[in-house]
Amino acid sequence: MREGPFFFAWCDEVQRVDAFGAALSALIKEPRYSIRAIMDRDTECNTNSVDEVVSMLRAHFGRTDAEAYFVASLSYEHFVHCILRGYTDRSERLKPMGPIHMHAREIEDFSPMHMDLALGKGPRSVQAEAVLAWHMALEDIDDVLLRLCAPDASGRVPTGGCTTARTWLAPVALCATYNADARDIARDLALSWLCLHDKERVSRIAGLPLEALRARVEAAPPGACVTLRHSSGHSSSLSRETVLQALATPPSALLEALEAAAEVPDGAWRAAEPRARELYERTLPFRGRDGQGMETGDGSPLSQVEITLEHFEFLVDHARFHVRRLPSGGVVLATHPYRTLWPLWADALSRLGLMS
Repeated sequence: MREGPFFFAWCDEVQRVDAFGAALSALIKEPRYSIRAIMDRDTECNTNSVDEVVSMLRAHFGRTDAEAYFVASLSYEHFVHCILRGYTDRSERLKPMGPIHMHAREIEDFSPMHMDLALGKGPRSVQAEAVLAWHMALEDIDDVLLRLCAPDASGRVPTGGCTTARTWLAPVALCATYNADARDIARDLALSWLCLHDKERVSRIAGLPLEALRARVEAAPPGACVTLRHSSGHSSSLSRETVLQALATPPSALLEALEAAAEVPDGAWRAAEPRARELYERTLPFRGRDGQGMETGDGSPLSQVEITLEHFEFLVDHARFHVRRLPSGGVVLATHPYRTLWPLWADALSRLGLMS
């Protein structure tokens, strides 16, 4: 079974142990499961106490990296096995993985390959089923990303993201991003440009001030472009000039354009939503406390629906986007793990007249 999705968070090395401990505490809501924390061959512990893990990290982090194996709680009391890793700056220089990096052992825990639905009579709608799969995945992606990046009000982590890839990709190629300050939302675009054009590793530059990122973008040759995949068989270009104009755009206007783009899903998605709502309302009475369906089979109102290539392709091309402003002043952009955020950005930039 494939691992994933992969969550990333950036913070200064001096705050990394605190960020690691705060994230671990936020992700573990059920203390009966043991935590196994490892730093090297001779330094590890098995415990139910996050404080004990943090104490071990304080004593040894810096000369070595850290990892913790634990059980995280998702929505509907759904428990999943996860691995949380913290890397030193030295390790990041040798092999950038993301200073703080977490993933589930099985991607199915976030994007299930089947759903138990009360289909009723009449023809099935793959599109409506895909809409429900989007809702299930998005809730957990959004929740876990915030528990990793913003478990408290410290603001240690300025930015983070989520993807099905093992590497911290360009933010526009992720399925979700977090920015602690919504006024820095253009950071996603600047980091994307430097990753795609300059071949920089995002985890090495994610914490740079916005002005430093702007200077790096300006250093590219005038007229330079990178090509990004938009949907199946389609792509579009992002130019140096577009990125610089976006960086010069008031953050409030950029956020409003992103929100406007997210508020209007494409026609195929809108057409599927009424049937999806009907399926959800029909299935809800038969779901247990954990959000899972009751028994399927003969006599059951529920049928097991497998996620097929057709569902996958619909989500890749049509999954809608979610822009959430946080009470803390931050913002999360998100979609289904099978899709990227680039179509959202392309639409927003077009609305502002910045895409050529």
